[in-house]
Amino acid sequence: MGNYRYGGHTVTRLTVHLVWVTKYRYQVLTGDIQKRCRSLLIQICDAEDIRILSGVVSKDHVHMHIEYPPSKSVSEIVKRLKGRSSRILQREYTELRKRYWGKHFWAIGYGAWSTGNITEKVVQEYLKHHKTSSNDDDNFMLE
Repeated sequence: MGNYRYGGHTVTRLTVHLVWVTKYRYQVLTGDIQKRCRSLLIQICDAEDIRILSGVVSKDHVHMHIEYPPSKSVSEIVKRLKGRSSRILQREYTELRKRYWGKHFWAIGYGAWSTGNITEKVVQEYLKHHKTSSNDDDNFMLE
């Protein structure tokens, strides 16, 4: 059970697959910029108590599979990852400042898909088992 987060009264494992792209899908995440972007994302996640399960920095987009604490929302996490990395990359690489003159390095929006260690089918079977295993008067199904 080492993958779980333990709080005072909680046990959680919240994971999500995130994807976001550079503005205009310009393929600028190459060479040193790509390496620096990777290191920045790792630093931001460490600072925010977010575990990177896997990830890829491609030429024009980023994929990350992360595990995060229940105190944070997915939108807040993406806001921090995109905002901090954008500011620092544009400050350190003048060619990005020229290309993205409006100070917007990443495109608006992102994709997010929840992931987990059980499927919907497993949950449905579990709930069906509880409906039939004890007295039906004790269980009230939300259907």
